[in-house]
Amino acid sequence: MEENKFNFSEDEQDAQKKVVEEQKEAIVKDAKGLLSNSKSFLYEVFSFRKDTDRDATIEAIKADIPFKGATAWILICSIFVASVGLNANSTAVVIGAMLISPLMGPILGIGMSIAINDIDTLRKSLINFVVMVVLSVLTAYLFFEFFPLRQDSSELLGRTRPDIRDVLIAFFGGLALIIARTKKGTIASVIFGVAIATALMPPLCTVGYGLAKGSEAGVTEGSTGFTYALGAMYLFTINTIFIALATFIVLKLLRFPMLRYANSAKRRRIAKLAGLLAIIAMIPAGWTFYNVWGESKRENDFKQFLENDIDKNESLWLQREKIDPDNKKITLYFNGEITDATESDLRNELNKYNSIKDFDLVINGNKNVSAERLMDLYDRALITIEERDSLLLVRQKEIDSIKSQFAEKSNILNANDFTLLAKDAKIQFSDLQYFGYAKMLASSDFRKADTIAIANVRWNTALSDSIMTVKETELSNWLKQELKLKNVIIKRN
Repeated sequence: MEENKFNFSEDEQDAQKKVVEEQKEAIVKDAKGLLSNSKSFLYEVFSFRKDTDRDATIEAIKADIPFKGATAWILICSIFVASVGLNANSTAVVIGAMLISPLMGPILGIGMSIAINDIDTLRKSLINFVVMVVLSVLTAYLFFEFFPLRQDSSELLGRTRPDIRDVLIAFFGGLALIIARTKKGTIASVIFGVAIATALMPPLCTVGYGLAKGSEAGVTEGSTGFTYALGAMYLFTINTIFIALATFIVLKLLRFPMLRYANSAKRRRIAKLAGLLAIIAMIPAGWTFYNVWGESKRENDFKQFLENDIDKNESLWLQREKIDPDNKKITLYFNGEITDATESDLRNELNKYNSIKDFDLVINGNKNVSAERLMDLYDRALITIEERDSLLLVRQKEIDSIKSQFAEKSNILNANDFTLLAKDAKIQFSDLQYFGYAKMLASSDFRKADTIAIANVRWNTALSDSIMTVKETELSNWLKQELKLKNVIIKRN
């Protein structure tokens, strides 16, 4: 009987199964090791607890809280520079002011004192925070009050009300700031200044601007200088709260030790007070974040609605639009009549956008100017423009003809014509080394003036006088023919 080469014995089959099982176990072990190594790697990348110096961080934040001496003057100078940048609408100047601004001290002190239950530091931070605000606003107010070029600019107007971007800038700037502060060793102080100044300096300058402007009307409808000041101060307050919140969160995550008091009742009372202050501060901040988040979504949905459902529709001609969030109303003004079917389609399309689907859509069409009428007016305008262009072309040809006739009569040569004439003269008379042409007024009877054409020439010195004379006669005849002149005088240099 022939042996089948695939007929393995039981021992061989058991050995193969064992090898397979070992390979599976090795793969599982390698996968677990890879996962463990990945976790370790990611932990090493994102963990910053090992680099934290708690005692040095607390001492450094406490040292930056007071606003006196050099710190006060640096703040005044930086606010003055920022005010100049905002007034000139120069982003570069504003950024330059941020680099020297010492605004971070009291705000970090507020967040740290609440996190570690230090009521004395909290009191000092709040006092110096008020000093910081007063100095900043007073400096900006004096600048905008007495500087002659006061005017509304986009940089100023952009600091009068918070939106989601301002909140995110403040929060993540505060995170970057306190993380850098807690790191062992030194990090350039520029990080500290820019992280806070980005969210705080422009609103403070705008507050001073609004107070200087006072009751004067602003660019936007119904706005005044005081409106600017209130909006900017609200933005500043919200940004301050989120920066302090970022400080509080990081210090809690790093488990900074709570300050201990000998009197346990006092410790509990201070802890409750700090917690209450944190809650009170977070209520308006949370409400603002919710509002600006909703407003950002609403503005984005409204923009998408206009772009996708109106601008891309060639049969619709939107003249202007208005959204009223308070009354939940959107008003659209169109050129031309809007049919019931089109209006129904727009209302259905509006339901696709969650943040504005419950808004009342008001559509105003100009029934007196239909689409056909507008196209007719457009065609007539095109015909009128073409007729005017044709008339202008005829007039231009007439002007060019008159210029040409005048040039022929006066025999005026411009630079280009003279250059061509000189090149042709050199080709015709190779021994010519210098050529000049001009017209001169002359009078033989001292009663009337005649215009004489004169050509100045210089020949190759190797030529004899007789040959030069012959060539000058030939040159004169050539110039008469080229310039259509009766007489040309040749003068030898």
